[in-house]
Amino acid sequence: MTVLNIKLETAFSWFQKLGSLFLMLSLAACASVHRLPKTPNLYSAQTPYPVQDIASSEQGVASKIFYVTDRSPVLDGETLTGYDKQRSASMALGEATVSYDDITWDKLIGTSLLNSDQTAVKVSKVQELNRFPQTPLIFSATPNGIVLDKDEAARYEQSIKSFQQIVTGRLSTANQKDVLLYIHGFNQSFDKAVLGLNDVWHLSGRHGVPIAYTWPSGDGNLLGYFTDRESGEYTVYHLKETLRILASIPEVENIHIIAHSRGTDITTTALRELVIEHRAAGKSPRASLKIENLILAAPDLDYGVVTQRLIAEKFGPAFGQITIYMNESDSALGIAQSLMQGVRFGKLTADRQSEREAQIFNNVTNVSFVNVKGVSGWIGHGYFSQHPGALSDIITLIKTGSRPGADERPLTHIEGNFWSLDKSYLTSE
Repeated sequence: MTVLNIKLETAFSWFQKLGSLFLMLSLAACASVHRLPKTPNLYSAQTPYPVQDIASSEQGVASKIFYVTDRSPVLDGETLTGYDKQRSASMALGEATVSYDDITWDKLIGTSLLNSDQTAVKVSKVQELNRFPQTPLIFSATPNGIVLDKDEAARYEQSIKSFQQIVTGRLSTANQKDVLLYIHGFNQSFDKAVLGLNDVWHLSGRHGVPIAYTWPSGDGNLLGYFTDRESGEYTVYHLKETLRILASIPEVENIHIIAHSRGTDITTTALRELVIEHRAAGKSPRASLKIENLILAAPDLDYGVVTQRLIAEKFGPAFGQITIYMNESDSALGIAQSLMQGVRFGKLTADRQSEREAQIFNNVTNVSFVNVKGVSGWIGHGYFSQHPGALSDIITLIKTGSRPGADERPLTHIEGNFWSLDKSYLTSE
């Protein structure tokens, strides 16, 4: 076989894999109707849905989900209808109204939470509350350093204050002074990002203030995976600004982050830079960033990169708990792994660690790996909100802060930091 034939065969195989990945995630992302996931296992006759803990202002069929985005707005005349996959140099904070079709509040907390009905959900309205000036701000280089344009700097500072005031207002009526921040993955529309957060927020008993951070994803072509990767790099600065602002709000007690798939790369990159920044300024990232939980669901990260860029930087101690949810049969990550060569973090198992890596992770006592068993569907990538056991564990983690193996989280111990759960987790079965 000639060198040219070998190269052509390799290229053909590469495009086959890329096409399979695109088809899988496009089909998953393009489902015509979004439905609330089935009831998490933790709710039963003995432990009902905690409606009594939900603030009266949050009780209603329409959910209000904050969003932060650097997607370009879509307008119908002068009316904002949503956001597309294109990038925007300015960051916006807004509120999305999520509606549950043809159902009352009582029915929503009753029938749909007994697995007898998976209610259809949609984004029915978006309202932009605050738009920042474009970044980078205009600046000048002087002998004394970089000087920002005064007018732009003043407008940006006013946008920060407005952001803080809006979130503070919502916190004043919330059941917990916490923020639940969700960062989605590859090929996700604006609506899907908002609805993905709403699934977890609603089924957790509407815990804290929900904010969907939605970046310019959803490029609908064969090479869209790589386009989205670069858009993920583009959005890192805006995510850092969002995290800085949230941490600066005195009323925010804890921030819980759920990042999915490619969103885990964006999230950990932003956090790594913030951790370095805070330590260089003599601050404790654990105290100043207020991140109680960092949840990485089906992380599309190279495990070797994780060990060198995160573990070597002593990333873990900057947060309360880091929980990684994995599925060995995740087809999407399997194809990504064959494309990118490195072991994907979301497919890691205990036996794939070296002895040295296992020792290091054992010494980082706030990091846990949870292997999710019994994932249904042929893709097996969006299980964090669809698997009744995994969703139960995420809700319990956020609400109780308990560690794996505690009474509240009776996960099955494998070895070291590795645990497992299946579909019957937290049921009486």
